Amino acid sequence: MNMMYPSSSFTLTRYHSGSRSYTKMSFPVHCGSYHIIETRSHIFHFNLNHEIIRARSKGSDWGHPHEWLKRTAGNDWVYYSTGGYAGVFEAIGEYYLPNFRYPTNNILGGTPFKLPDVTELVDGWYDMVAALLPASQDDDQHRFIKSVLRNTPSLLQAKGEKLHDIIGGVVSVLPPDARHVDYNVIPLTISRGCLYKCRFCKVKNSTPYRELPAAEIDHQLISLKELYGCDLTNYNSLFLGEHDALQADPRLLVQTVERALTGLGLTHSAIDGGNVFLFGSVFSFLGADPGLFHALDRLPGKIFINIGLESADQQTLDRLGKPISAQNVKEAFARMLNINKTYPSIEVTANFIMEDDLPESHYPSVLALIRDSLVRNCPKGTIYFSPLRFAQPSRSRLFEFNRLKVASRLPTYLYTIQRL
Repeated sequence: MNMMYPSSSFTLTRYHSGSRSYTKMSFPVHCGSYHIIETRSHIFHFNLNHEIIRARSKGSDWGHPHEWLKRTAGNDWVYYSTGGYAGVFEAIGEYYLPNFRYPTNNILGGTPFKLPDVTELVDGWYDMVAALLPASQDDDQHRFIKSVLRNTPSLLQAKGEKLHDIIGGVVSVLPPDARHVDYNVIPLTISRGCLYKCRFCKVKNSTPYRELPAAEIDHQLISLKELYGCDLTNYNSLFLGEHDALQADPRLLVQTVERALTGLGLTHSAIDGGNVFLFGSVFSFLGADPGLFHALDRLPGKIFINIGLESADQQTLDRLGKPISAQNVKEAFARMLNINKTYPSIEVTANFIMEDDLPESHYPSVLALIRDSLVRNCPKGTIYFSPLRFAQPSRSRLFEFNRLKVASRLPTYLYTIQRL
């Protein structure tokens, strides 16, 4: 239900109904239910907890009318730039390029957080909203703005820290498939650490792998439901962390997804569909019983499992310090193709690394899988390429990626590492 309250200096729209699905469009598509304050110079969006979630300037110095700032549940600000639309879509599979204030592997560049209009909005949104309070025309406007102002920047930062406390730390990397829902996922930790401690990895921790007990997972669910509160209706997707949820006991994994979908109400979201995102390793994927995939395929919504293959070349794997064999990688890739063909609701995706100074045998080994092993193009089984070095845009790496993308018989994109 939309309720609009015009005043001399701003317009308040309560419970605006956005899109019911995440749709890839060349103009901004905002999903779910949210509140809007529009002034002569800015537009602000607030979630159902009256916390700021998006903002943009209407001034001529703003990059583009379709570019927005977004605040995540972990209290990071992300700037979504158009980047020329077609080039961005070809590179990452989305029409908008996320830009961050923390180091990431984005090779497309861009430094919007150095622009005055952007920094002014990030740092000054609260004062801008507070300045509207005297102009409120009725009790409802007044109450709404007061409610927004209770969510001060320091309180929002504390709430982001509370999220991290509940799940056991910052989510240092989300699966690349989470791009399908603009990374709007509820994080739930089912295990900690990863099986491998690869030398090249910058986003995973050194914690030994361990599965969490069901009671600890249930406690997270209770705390997450309380933390997200009214805004849970705007989420339809779950991230099972940390770095190798697929290694967990199959019964625990399936039961956790079932309890989360029910306990958090994700199957009754204001946004259609539902998704579960998780990471797996080569060994956990190869060792998974077929019964697990049968059980996952019967769950509501879609399941996305992302596997770090990195290379099918032994010399490259050894240089990376990844303790698996090239044969393991080839077997995991073959199983990925089979799982994707067999189960309609499951998509397994894979990551490979790219860099200027890798062994000459690396790229031919990758092409042997993503091109030569397939007789036709496949719509499932997205391949993501990630550079090893962070925050160093490189024309040569982008050229190499474009060459690989053209040759691949699978959907192929750059992996933009995003945290929560």
